[in-house]
Amino acid sequence: MNKEIMLVRELAKQVAEMAAMPEQKEKIRLWKKLNNLEAERPMFMIDQVCWGEMNYEDELTLRCEDPVLRGIEWQLRETIYRQKHMADDRPVRPYITLGKAYSVTGVNMPSIVEDGGRPGASTHVYVDQLPDDEALETKLIMPVVTYDAEATRKTKELHENILDGILGVKMNGYDGYFHYWDRISWWRGVEAIMYDMADNPDFIHRLLKKVIAMHMHMLDQFEELGLMTPGMDTVHCTGAYNDVMEGYGDDPFAEANCHTAKNSWTYSAPQLFSMVSPEMHDEFDVQYIIPWFERFGLGYYGCCEPNDIKVDVLRKIPNLRKISMSPWVNEDLGAEKIGKDYVYSRKPNPANVAWDIFPEDVVRNEFQKTIDAT
Repeated sequence: MNKEIMLVRELAKQVAEMAAMPEQKEKIRLWKKLNNLEAERPMFMIDQVCWGEMNYEDELTLRCEDPVLRGIEWQLRETIYRQKHMADDRPVRPYITLGKAYSVTGVNMPSIVEDGGRPGASTHVYVDQLPDDEALETKLIMPVVTYDAEATRKTKELHENILDGILGVKMNGYDGYFHYWDRISWWRGVEAIMYDMADNPDFIHRLLKKVIAMHMHMLDQFEELGLMTPGMDTVHCTGAYNDVMEGYGDDPFAEANCHTAKNSWTYSAPQLFSMVSPEMHDEFDVQYIIPWFERFGLGYYGCCEPNDIKVDVLRKIPNLRKISMSPWVNEDLGAEKIGKDYVYSRKPNPANVAWDIFPEDVVRNEFQKTIDAT
């Protein structure tokens, strides 16, 4: 047998043993309680890891040369590393995940960037490609989703043959990621957006109507083609398990009839809105995402922007379940505003783990402050 396949299978056996531990089901149960708004304890997850800095004693060094096997090997080594060194509340699952083969035209207009002009620093600025109504009409086109079911089947079959039943293979499609303001920022640059929100708001509204219509049309096609992702494991750095939607039962592959938005999470965050008022936040974001969130089962809102002073506005969003509380919020205010109506999704200050010597007391005190506030 190919030595690289043997290596992958040995790693898969380690992951399978981890996935069979009773603690994995307990983690899923606790995530469900949290996401059902019946939390038994705070849940903790380490995510968005700087993996390039994590290769302790070659534990993440890939040995395979074959590109397919390297992809599997990375997933397995990452899982083993997490279980060994991080010990958070991320369950180990009895499968690897792969993406279905599909493409989308229309919403992926490339950015145009120019050098930021700062000697000694790698900087860039985005060129405004949507300065007027003519650009909106000619450059923003309705997306077309194309699904290659045969390629998806072959990919799944190939990986199943490699893993030989040790682990399953789960094929995921669209995960509900809805950062449309990020796209607009890439197409225009933040500065142009901010000026237009103040000086030319009618144009921003026309832009938003077009962009939202594009995404709704894309979502229609994802549903028609069975490309939604029910039973997803995470939604933005947190566990996604719940009892509200189908696809989260004991069998992680029992999804045949639930590939709809109503059985999926969505996640949105206008991070550039850190600097706008709650009133403008409502006008230029919340009002436009209401129809989108209405179509989904549950939603997560926010990333690095401070949302403590905007919870009252965010309450207008249907099916919202989790609200991000970034390092720059007033935790007491955020917790008071959220109450028991949503999951308080705290993101601690990442600077606290960038010290030469780990400041355990600083980190512990920050965590305790979150617990006390909520």
